Amino acid sequence: MKVLITGGCGFLGSNLAASYLQQGAEVIVVDALFRRGSAANLNWLEQQAAPGRFHFIQADLAEAEAVLAVFRRHAPFDYICHVGGQVAMTTSLTDPARDLQTNVLGTFAVLEAARALSPEALIAYSSTNKVYGDLEGLRYEETATRYRLPDHPEGLDESLGLDFSTPYGCSKGAADQYVRDWARVYGLKTVVFRHSSIFGGRQFASFDQGWVGWFCQKAIEQKRAHLAGVSPEPFTIAGTGKQVRDVLHADDLIRLYRAAYDHREQMNGEIFNIGGGVANSLSLLELFALLAELLAIPPLVYTPTPRRASDQDCFIADIGKAGRLLGWSPAISCRDGVSRMLAWTETNLMAA
Repeated sequence: MKVLITGGCGFLGSNLAASYLQQGAEVIVVDALFRRGSAANLNWLEQQAAPGRFHFIQADLAEAEAVLAVFRRHAPFDYICHVGGQVAMTTSLTDPARDLQTNVLGTFAVLEAARALSPEALIAYSSTNKVYGDLEGLRYEETATRYRLPDHPEGLDESLGLDFSTPYGCSKGAADQYVRDWARVYGLKTVVFRHSSIFGGRQFASFDQGWVGWFCQKAIEQKRAHLAGVSPEPFTIAGTGKQVRDVLHADDLIRLYRAAYDHREQMNGEIFNIGGGVANSLSLLELFALLAELLAIPPLVYTPTPRRASDQDCFIADIGKAGRLLGWSPAISCRDGVSRMLAWTETNLMAA
């Protein structure tokens, strides 16, 4: 099996690459190495790859000729996991042109190269719940710890209307629709996963991307302060802390991408809302309580700041379609996943 993974040194990409390398597949990774942690993930992949099974190309997806060169050298592929891109909403607001180049033009370059040189491959695209916009038209209820969507007890499904918001939502949404349409117009086998919040090992989280990992890091910092006998430094949050997402561990995500390939003959422009589902939904406040419990420390200390523009108060994916068509559902609970994330964060990010 030959697998191409764009953004293969990022969080999701490196986990996918490692999984296929362990299976004995030939894995071609394309990454520009822009993000913090990508070089470390590349080194990690190189250490576990068998000779001749791993190929790394440093390239910018926005450069169509560079993408085409990868296909000319290594195609045809069995599976193309297009998980590379600009992934931070805040970055898209400060540099919308770069966001467009990476997410829209980069996706277009991958699709056109695949159409020309690897038309039989399954193409899986990592999209986002931000294609649904701010969700301001939904009815909300507010509890002591979270916002709720009483009209959607199983979460939000794929029939929800598109409403791109922020440059990030526009770029990911446009790419999302290109991937879907290249199945309808040109007959490519494609699948789009509109992800909620994903987390796990190899995620070098930051204040604007990877919120579960970021707050794990903040909680560990506060634990160290308590152990040192000093007052912990508060971190900041945007809004009330009642915002809700359904969280999904990377190991479950790998199972999802594998399930899509196993059902590739049915993947003709399919779209799935993907997350941990209702059972694995957390607000920030609920995450903070869980972190304090798992670390056996006093409640976390934080400072609220104004609500972030274009934030969704509550997004929980209805994952029923993935269960019906792919036989997939999450196996790792949010509690177990957060516990694993704390262990990885402490070992790999907090050693200094």
